[in-house]
Amino acid sequence: MTILGQSIPDTAHSPRTNSFPGELRKDLLTLETVPRHHVLRLLQIARELKAAPRPGRASQWLQGLTLGLIFEKPSTRTRVSFEAGMNQLGGQALFLSSDKIQLSRGESLADTALVLSRYLDGLVVRTFDQSILEDWARHATIPVINGLTDLTHPCQALADLLTVLERKGSLKGKKLAYLGDGNNIANSLIEAGAKVGMHIAIGCPANYMPDPSIVEKSRIEAEQTGAIIEITSDPVEASRNADALYTDVWTSMGQEDEQAQRLTAFTPYQLNESLLAVAKPDAIVLHCLPAHRGEEITEGVIDGPQSAVLDQAENRLHVQKAILTEWLGRPWS
Repeated sequence: MTILGQSIPDTAHSPRTNSFPGELRKDLLTLETVPRHHVLRLLQIARELKAAPRPGRASQWLQGLTLGLIFEKPSTRTRVSFEAGMNQLGGQALFLSSDKIQLSRGESLADTALVLSRYLDGLVVRTFDQSILEDWARHATIPVINGLTDLTHPCQALADLLTVLERKGSLKGKKLAYLGDGNNIANSLIEAGAKVGMHIAIGCPANYMPDPSIVEKSRIEAEQTGAIIEITSDPVEASRNADALYTDVWTSMGQEDEQAQRLTAFTPYQLNESLLAVAKPDAIVLHCLPAHRGEEITEGVIDGPQSAVLDQAENRLHVQKAILTEWLGRPWS
């Protein structure tokens, strides 16, 4: 398969014998550290797995392997897609709620990570601060995958790329406009878009901009790929001629005490029919869910004919399976 004009080696073999060139780090903490060609490879694998019948050859790829999921935040799509994906690849997943293990009673994160590394083949961690995720990766001897932090959400961004690729046929030069809070989704979209040569336009209030260090590093990456990273406070300008319009909830987990001020700040950034009208006529609508209809997005837009939200949600499963084959299928000893 060729994506973005680049030929990606065939994946018709077990990932355990994968010899694809290029350094892939033990952990998936952020897309910044994933080599550009490997982002393309993940999209290829996800497309192949999505098209493959079940049960098929891939149903034995991770046979005998066990994935642990440690979540400090509620989850629907991340948890179910990783659990279902692991099952479909022949392995099993164990959900470990952070308040139900000894970590909640004072056992150190280091001890927990080291012990779990003796039992499991990989960990998905969904937590608050990015530094907590980095601590898990530092102490664990098995791969640690970012299931969401307050700073980044790489699994979601990869599913977003897959959705745009499916709907638009390519990624390079496509404009994705993200409206609202410059949060973890915005940060990972910037990193992802820079890798594949997209035009990422972030429209958000001045006090809610994406992480400046991520923007700076991604613009350096963009110089190599032809990507454009645009940050603006004008939602109309961000949306103009976009191939995809994207939004997220205005109040994320842990920000409930800011809800009133956020509603005021983000109202001009609602993804509605007026903003959709300034995008390209065939623009698609994206939302990572859960959605608050009538708040960050209107019912007519999210449930309208241009919505790709359900495809986007489904693609979490296929991307998660690609991630699992690549990170758990490699010998990290």
